[in-house]
Amino acid sequence: MRIIYLEQFFRTTAMIGHTRAYEIARRLTSWGHEVHMVTSSFGNSLNSPDYKNIDVLDAYPNAKAAGRWFEAEEDGIKVHLLPNPYSNYMGYADRIKSYVRFATGAARKAASLQGDVIFATSPALTISLPAMYAARRSRTPFVFEVRDLWPEAPIQMGALKSKPFVWSALALERLAYNQAAHIVALSPGMKEGILAKGVPDGKVSVIPNSSDLDIFSPEVDGGDFRARLGVQDKFALLYFGAMGEANGLGFVLDCAAELKGRGRSDIAFVLHGDGKERPMLEARKRAKGLDNVVFSEQNLSKEDVARLVASSDVAMTIYKNVPILYTCSPNKMFDSFAAGKPVLTNMPGWLQGLVEEHEAGVFVEPDNAQDFADKVSSLAAQPERLDAMGRNSRKLAEEMFAREKLTRDLERVLTAQAQRS
Repeated sequence: MRIIYLEQFFRTTAMIGHTRAYEIARRLTSWGHEVHMVTSSFGNSLNSPDYKNIDVLDAYPNAKAAGRWFEAEEDGIKVHLLPNPYSNYMGYADRIKSYVRFATGAARKAASLQGDVIFATSPALTISLPAMYAARRSRTPFVFEVRDLWPEAPIQMGALKSKPFVWSALALERLAYNQAAHIVALSPGMKEGILAKGVPDGKVSVIPNSSDLDIFSPEVDGGDFRARLGVQDKFALLYFGAMGEANGLGFVLDCAAELKGRGRSDIAFVLHGDGKERPMLEARKRAKGLDNVVFSEQNLSKEDVARLVASSDVAMTIYKNVPILYTCSPNKMFDSFAAGKPVLTNMPGWLQGLVEEHEAGVFVEPDNAQDFADKVSSLAAQPERLDAMGRNSRKLAEEMFAREKLTRDLERVLTAQAQRS
């Protein structure tokens, strides 16, 4: 099967950020499929305020120029790269411009590649534009992966306020759902949101983010990171991932302040990642004298992140208390499961159900720093309970969220649609 895979931010494990597309594509390639990745990835530039000065060859030194495009190969994946800077430090309007620039450039490229199936992954709805164009031009079925419910997420976050933009985004959402031969949702909540738009149940499959069982493991030694972070003798809670508005990490600082006020100098919070909110969070830490909060170095390989996770006692999956975010399918949670770590989350719904029903962690009430501090204090006092939760986490990763299993599920979806064309 020849798969045309559209992912604006394609990154390998040598780069910083989520690697879902890479992990899926390399497995599909190893199983005999031909995968063409159409992307504008600049590797590590996604969270860089200096993204304009990063060249595509910094991420893909072996790439060859092909007009405005570059071509490279990663683990058998044929990568087609369009220079198009993007950063989480951009304002929302500039991000939309970047999405549209990529969509415009990717449309003809995707159509020219002639595949058996087109697979386009959000979060930006604009990724559906080149997919729909290519599908119509080449008469190829289009499968749409919804990683976040757009435009509802930016609407609820208050980032998308203009009525014309809201109307246009909702119209594009309806068009994409209608034109897609099949839709992949990353969580049950996302599927419910899609069905609420009038999409038939049989047209939507749930294939969540997956656990990297090879890199993240209870066997990984994180002792050196505990020393580097200065938390050797502390009960350490770790957050790793993006530091944007949606992540709501001010809530973690609220809990740190609450515990500091209780005199709990034995508990520390480690924050790893980057994004527009990090400078503000660091400034707030200094202003409030929160010496129980540690910010880790930003540029770590995925293997180093695995050691960082191994250094913690509990891994946190935290978001801002906005209902649409309750549907998230966060990479950090599934890698925390793979690492055999108890997970603390403040997200009601699916994520709360995962940790509570499988006894793999705890749920804290959104925006309730006292409940957060109480739960953390309780966990710190129960090492045997923590060990049991950690074992349950790894079991959950192996049985429900293994990459091989979930990629096979996606392969069946793509094959079914390709065979119908």
